[in-house]
Amino acid sequence: MPDYKVKSEGEGSGFIYTRSFRKIIRSFRNLKTHKGRFILIIGSPGTGKSANIYTALKSLDLNVYDPILFLDNVDMSSSEVFSEFYRTLREDLGVKNNEEVYHKAQEFDAVLLADKILDSEFIDKDKVGISLWTLNKGFDAFPFYFKVFLERLNYRKDLKKINLIIQTALVFRFKGVEYDLLTDFNIISRIMVLIISLLFEVIKISYSKEETLRIVKNNFMDVDEKQIKSCIKKHGCKPRFIFEALEKNR
Repeated sequence: MPDYKVKSEGEGSGFIYTRSFRKIIRSFRNLKTHKGRFILIIGSPGTGKSANIYTALKSLDLNVYDPILFLDNVDMSSSEVFSEFYRTLREDLGVKNNEEVYHKAQEFDAVLLADKILDSEFIDKDKVGISLWTLNKGFDAFPFYFKVFLERLNYRKDLKKINLIIQTALVFRFKGVEYDLLTDFNIISRIMVLIISLLFEVIKISYSKEETLRIVKNNFMDVDEKQIKSCIKKHGCKPRFIFEALEKNR
């Protein structure tokens, strides 16, 4: 089965412009001239956060640092993951310490923390990304995120000279289905996003049924519209899951 998850620029041909994508374009447009921005891209699993991010970056010709993180397994401790994360950044940027990481990152229009860190198992099936590690560790992953938070405080002056774009979701599985706390639970999700919005810029990727229909038809031109609407009813406005369902039934 084809992999419909977009992981880098150049993937995701035949992109359909939506209201969510236009929000991203407007937000990213001044990244070359403004520093210190912290942008969170949220959205339910399967809504195409990666496709929207990479298409926007490419269309605006932004110079972006998009690191990859490969974890050996889901049993790594928070300290091990934290160490591997910064070791990877130091090696990737050719610097000797964490302070130099932040200085080097200032050379880019933005630093993108997205699928290559979150879901790197899609790049190398023998490795795992932060999302899968977090999903398996549960609350035991908290020390890692706390360490990252402390790191942010320690280097807050340097971060004022860096634009960060973070693709994020608080995903958990229930009966084999993935849910995101930030988008899939109506009032609870709205409250959480409202709180986060006080600290960061938040852009939510979501689609109307009409937009979803256009996206799917653009990729499955030979599929009957009635069948697509049936998939939308079953999977919601989540194009990647609909793509996978239609491909399975071919």
